[in-house]
Amino acid sequence: MSQPKEAPAAVVLLSGGLDSTTCLAEAKAAGYRVYAVSFDYGQRHTAELESARAIAEHAGVIEHKVVKIDFDGMGGSALTDASIDVPEAPVEGIPSTYVPARNTLFLSVALGWAEILEAGAIFIGVNAVDYSGYPDCRPEFIEAFEALGRLATKTGVEGRPIAIKAPLMHQTKAQIIARGHALGVDYGRTISCYQADDHGRACGVCDACRLRAAGFAEAGVADPTRYIE
Repeated sequence: MSQPKEAPAAVVLLSGGLDSTTCLAEAKAAGYRVYAVSFDYGQRHTAELESARAIAEHAGVIEHKVVKIDFDGMGGSALTDASIDVPEAPVEGIPSTYVPARNTLFLSVALGWAEILEAGAIFIGVNAVDYSGYPDCRPEFIEAFEALGRLATKTGVEGRPIAIKAPLMHQTKAQIIARGHALGVDYGRTISCYQADDHGRACGVCDACRLRAAGFAEAGVADPTRYIE
């Protein structure tokens, strides 16, 4: 359903995954006119970008941008460096799938676009409960970036700061899935797997796959994930 022109605008970071898609649904449910931004950052699971495009079109966002950032030229993460294996069992500490400064850069791009659009909010689907321990998914990071935005933008200096909204921050994966299901999210369109194939089929063994499967099981919602046979 389209939003009236007088409704406030928001930029939503849309990866094509479960959390960001639920976050988009939350922004629309809150009455925002939604602009979505995705990032082609050299990730090995590029199928998620096709999912993001399909999700944005299905959701009827006003505009969807795909911004290219050359993380694969730097390496340092199993998601952007083919020489680093994606872990297929739980690990201690921050896993190799952490991409250094990813959310900082993503939010910076979204902040610039939000200011251009005169949007009042940016939505990001980070979560600090059922997640992989990434430091840029914590409440402290979101609060710090919002403070940075107040200092770094014309709108912030003029007293019209852009809010950074992370509505999924304190929810379990099961709670996120249940909420999205209630909002009518089609999770069959989403891809969570860190090493999904070109057809979007999941490996079933990476950290993202394990968290996703456990969440659907706990929520009691049918899991539409397609797996590599």
